[in-house]
Amino acid sequence: MQLGRLIVLTGPSGVGKGTLLRSLLQRHPELYFSVSATTRAPRGGEIYGRHYYFTSREQFQEMIKNGELLEWAEFAGNCYGTPRKAVEAQIAQGQSVILEIELEGARQIKQTFPAALRIFILPPSEAELERRIRSRGTDSEEAIARRLRRAKEEIAAANEFDIQIVNDDLEKTLDRLEAAVFSIS
Repeated sequence: MQLGRLIVLTGPSGVGKGTLLRSLLQRHPELYFSVSATTRAPRGGEIYGRHYYFTSREQFQEMIKNGELLEWAEFAGNCYGTPRKAVEAQIAQGQSVILEIELEGARQIKQTFPAALRIFILPPSEAELERRIRSRGTDSEEAIARRLRRAKEEIAAANEFDIQIVNDDLEKTLDRLEAAVFSIS
């Protein structure tokens, strides 16, 4: 049996990664979406085990210590990480696994899974990115400013990735993402 493929999707907060991923998974339910663990509080409508595994900081530290995370990073004051066992099991079964993770985690994946396809989603402009973050209505002014500062740093790292896709039109971007995910390399 052929091993599966690991696909990493990253980009700045507010760029539309989650929307693109949900649409891609609707089109292709055969893709395995790896649910991340996080120490942040759930947002409205988020469900444990479907959107994230919500954990305490202490539980998260234990996962790191025990080698249970494939990658992890701290972002905007919260920790995020990918549980290792489920990803490795799916890849061993020939399944394509997709991760939606932050830049630091994506950099770790480059070390732990060099063959992973790493895709960076870019905003059409900084102004549009700010509009998207503000339209969420979930962050304080301080958090928005922090996300925008971080976004500039992340965008500067886009060339580290195999593929860069600008999210300027949802359907066209989804088509480009789909083509990248199912390319043979």
